Amino acid sequence: MLAAERRRRILDTAIAYGVVRVLGLSAELNVSEMTIRRDLDRLAAAGELVKVHGGAVRAGGRSANRGLEPTSARKAEREIAEKLAIARTAATRIEDGMTLAIGAGTTTLQLARLLRGRAVSVVTNSISIFHVLTDPDDDHLPAGEVQLTGGQRTPSDALVGPVANAMLERVRCDLALLGTHGIDPAAGFTTPNIGEAETNRRLIGASRSTLMLADHTKFGEIGTHLFADFDAVDGLISDAGLSAAAREVLDAVVPLTIAEGAPA
Repeated sequence: MLAAERRRRILDTAIAYGVVRVLGLSAELNVSEMTIRRDLDRLAAAGELVKVHGGAVRAGGRSANRGLEPTSARKAEREIAEKLAIARTAATRIEDGMTLAIGAGTTTLQLARLLRGRAVSVVTNSISIFHVLTDPDDDHLPAGEVQLTGGQRTPSDALVGPVANAMLERVRCDLALLGTHGIDPAAGFTTPNIGEAETNRRLIGASRSTLMLADHTKFGEIGTHLFADFDAVDGLISDAGLSAAAREVLDAVVPLTIAEGAPA
């Protein structure tokens, strides 16, 4: 493997998982730890990575955020009222008896809380959503089945990879409800995590229709990996914080709903 190709692989891994380790890369790429350290030095000098003890992480700054994925706990602290308003609006689109494919995310987690006591079945790749919908101490669990895909865990508590994807190939759902890291008129719906992008595509493919749930801060953000063009989804629910200019742009490419009760 050429050095340039090896560094591309290292950078792709950092984009997908947020961090790379010298020992793991050495074994995966079948080269010495010294070679990996030299590669990390080159990538750090180019501003692509920041070296840390034992490995490296993606560089900071807005332009580098395409490959950085905040943890689920960090995202849960942001735009709470907006996310709840979006979730309430999404809940009105759900009919009893439906089977739902729900992707990981803090807005979809708010929706899951509203589904307790509903006569719906759920397939999800979110550990947090699965816990909310199967809590044995809750007297108001969904009437239908709740299935967790399995797979490799990401910082957003999503389960991704071959195990998750194989399971989703064998289910058929009425409606997919997904969050997103970024929405851009040219780039579409994106995420920093390559595994999550692929599993999101499987969630969409397993469903008859798809609704995206995203607060206004997601507009103009672009993650590294595309998982859906606008024509792949049937609607987008956002909040009243979305600017008039953004609404005009999005209205032209996707059916847009502004959640009632979201802060102005």
